[in-house]
Amino acid sequence: MLKVTLIKSLNGRLKKHIATAHSLGLRKIGDCTEQPDNEATKGKLTQIDYLVKAEKI
Repeated sequence: MLKVTLIKSLNGRLKKHIATAHSLGLRKIGDCTEQPDNEATKGKLTQIDYLVKAEKI
């Protein structure tokens, strides 16, 4: 499992990146979710790596 935290605002970002963050359950700065450690999740995190912090749990 991965713990994903939104560390930067979604204001002014590409719509595609906002949608990716929302698909991970991240809406506001400081929101955390636990996601499965699979290829789909890693692809999403790669796309918005400048907005989030991910750590393995």
